[in-house]
Amino acid sequence: MSATPLSHDLVVVGAGAAGLWVAARTAELGRSVLLLEKTRRAGTKILASGGTRCNLTTTLGSSQAALLFGAPGARFLAPAFRSLPPDALRAQFEELGLATLEAPLDKVFPASQSAREVRDCLLGRALKAGVEVRYLQEVQAVEPSSTGTWRIRLAPAGGAPVILECRSLCLCPGGRSYPRTGTTGDGYPWLEELQLELVTPVPALVPLTSSADWVHDLTGIARQGARVRLLDGTGRVLAERTRPVLFCHFGLSGPAAMDLSGVVTRGEATARRARADPPSWRASIDLVPELSSEELRHKLIAVGAAAGRPRLLKALGPMAQEALPRRLVRAVCGQAGLAAERCLAELKKHERHQLVLTLKGLAVPIDGTRGWDRAEVTGGGLALSALNPRTMEVNAHKQLFVCGELLDLDGPIGGLNFQAAFATADLAARALAKDT
Repeated sequence: MSATPLSHDLVVVGAGAAGLWVAARTAELGRSVLLLEKTRRAGTKILASGGTRCNLTTTLGSSQAALLFGAPGARFLAPAFRSLPPDALRAQFEELGLATLEAPLDKVFPASQSAREVRDCLLGRALKAGVEVRYLQEVQAVEPSSTGTWRIRLAPAGGAPVILECRSLCLCPGGRSYPRTGTTGDGYPWLEELQLELVTPVPALVPLTSSADWVHDLTGIARQGARVRLLDGTGRVLAERTRPVLFCHFGLSGPAAMDLSGVVTRGEATARRARADPPSWRASIDLVPELSSEELRHKLIAVGAAAGRPRLLKALGPMAQEALPRRLVRAVCGQAGLAAERCLAELKKHERHQLVLTLKGLAVPIDGTRGWDRAEVTGGGLALSALNPRTMEVNAHKQLFVCGELLDLDGPIGGLNFQAAFATADLAARALAKDT
């Protein structure tokens, strides 16, 4: 099968956030670009993000945002976040006609609250810059040729297989999260064929599951400012987040729980490789983070001494700054080994101590996550050591660039992962415009 003659300076695989950005930016800088997408439309995952609102970046500064990817991720992302910091990204969207607004928890949304407008803005920019976009183009393999170019084996829907040849290639096919949007891990075999180091992909930003019936009974209850810690079987704290948490019929969701999920999925992956039993975890939820344990103890004593001899079910509700719902109070009492109808003043010292421990650390057993279908991003991917962090070019293969979720980068909820996708794509575009 002969290759189609070179017709573009750059071929980009994947029309998601990173792919649309690198294609548009490279074309704006004077290069001809072909963008290949295997589904029927661009930006499907953008459309589904943020509850269809698309949290497109963060209000945090570059250094603060990078640190949320962990120490290795922060070092790698430093050049990208300096080149395109969150405020500059937001300004670029504004220049393209997409107004933005700030939201709690450091989030930035389109003012219209419409993810479709974000996708349309990115796609419109690419088309205006002269990018050629081809849909229903499934890439089967990529390989370097003996002449220094790149060959892409395609299986177009309804057509015969073809081979494209290009001088520069940028891979942005995404990871494995939300496979119904088209991100089904297609890029991993390509990386392995090129003998590049791959960190085992795992679901990230995914709800946690618990088999405890009392947790399921709390379905629908949310705590907006809870401090949630993830502990291993020995009680060691593995990670901690202060963010909203939501009790569900399967366990825990919300930003706090989902931000901690990567620790669980990585632990499961390690156990599978070692053919060992999966680790045990528990989430410890501080329901009154605004009070220290000692302050809470004094408050319990003071409330218990009040007139009317209040019972636990009534007395504990107002104990927290964010009132505790009755169902949650009953669960707290149950986990503390106390009857919710007991009078607070009747508690013995050791019972009051146990109540404080439970309010400051409601223990939820965690047995896993909801997996790839519910994961917002992918953890793992191409090892960061395989790339030049100043250009996104693969060290071992000239004119091969990788951006976005295919990299071993995943940050918490709050626009961080889109910020990383756009910033790495921007660096790649700058390098491509110089080298092509």
